[in-house]
Amino acid sequence: MLQRDFTDEQQMFRDAYRKFLSAEIVPHMESWRDAGIVDRAAFAKAGEKGFLMVWPEEKYGGMGDPDFRFEQIIIEEAAYARVGDWYSTLHSRLVGPYFTRFGNEEQCQRFMPACVRGDSILAIAMTEPDAGSDLAGMRSTAVDAGDHWVLNGSKTYISNGINADVVIVAAKTDPENNPHHMTLFIVERGMEGFERGRNLKKMGLKAQDTAELFFNDVKIPKANVLGEPGKGFIYLMEGLAEERLIGAAGYLSAAQLSWDLTAEFVRERKAFGKPLAAFQNTQFKLAEMRTQLDIAQIYVDQCVQAFNNGALTAIDAAKAKLVTSELQIAAADLGVQLHGGAGYMDEYPISRQCTDAKIATIYAGSSEVMKIIVSRDCLSDNYKPFNTRNF
Repeated sequence: MLQRDFTDEQQMFRDAYRKFLSAEIVPHMESWRDAGIVDRAAFAKAGEKGFLMVWPEEKYGGMGDPDFRFEQIIIEEAAYARVGDWYSTLHSRLVGPYFTRFGNEEQCQRFMPACVRGDSILAIAMTEPDAGSDLAGMRSTAVDAGDHWVLNGSKTYISNGINADVVIVAAKTDPENNPHHMTLFIVERGMEGFERGRNLKKMGLKAQDTAELFFNDVKIPKANVLGEPGKGFIYLMEGLAEERLIGAAGYLSAAQLSWDLTAEFVRERKAFGKPLAAFQNTQFKLAEMRTQLDIAQIYVDQCVQAFNNGALTAIDAAKAKLVTSELQIAAADLGVQLHGGAGYMDEYPISRQCTDAKIATIYAGSSEVMKIIVSRDCLSDNYKPFNTRNF
């Protein structure tokens, strides 16, 4: 069996995080799903134990270790504990790095320590009712008013939309001349004109609060502009590779759990006097899926290594996102099928695995968008034949 490359320290971190989830998160998940939102105290408890944001420098309260494998462990263990809708990674690794990557030291000092502690919860707002994967279709705008900006518009499907204390909001700042001229703004809870809409009801991931956000003449201080005005589109594109790697790690972990749940079920469930696992159809279906999952895991682990080395490309991240998101759905669907009628019942974990899976091929760029990205690369004039390129 192929070995995965985790250090002894990371294995100890995995064991500790698994115990934390078992004690502090798992017992509350059903009530949080019923409520449609995770209790804010979960973030503070994770922060207190050092499990919320691992990568920031010690001066901001973190461990100062940027190795993505720590976050990969968090993602994998959350999937296996079946608490993926407590999406702490959105706060910790998807949004948090925007401050250190594009912000200034004053902004990092002002926002990061509270985020590391879990006292301040983060979200990012890009998607709009008429603009999802196509960011150029964004309609939110901000106008420079001298000593501040005035932000107007709306966002939807925003994860952590209700819980968030700080939201990084993308808006066009020269819409008439350049549809890609965007700026990122740090919007804080309590700013006049910043309002939240419904906590949206979803097919799956029910404990993850997902909301509409509205901005009505919100005055944004110049100190809350993240990075350079007009470069927001570039910043978002830079962040997408990591976002898709985060997604790939999560999708694949959920698929691995679906396979394990199904393998356990078919060993125990009998039909026509023998276990389902004794039938060739069951064996072949699970063998095919097992092979696909193991191959995908090797690719994702290689992407993690490339990311740690600063070499993960948007193309490679898109491939990882495409394959793993489709696998998450396929593994859950196979599991439901092999469970039979039991798979349709919520009392069996595979049922929720199936409803939670569907979003994987949609958010962070749909499968169709991933195919466009990959095809533009592999069909370009600069594409190198297999025997002349590196992976």
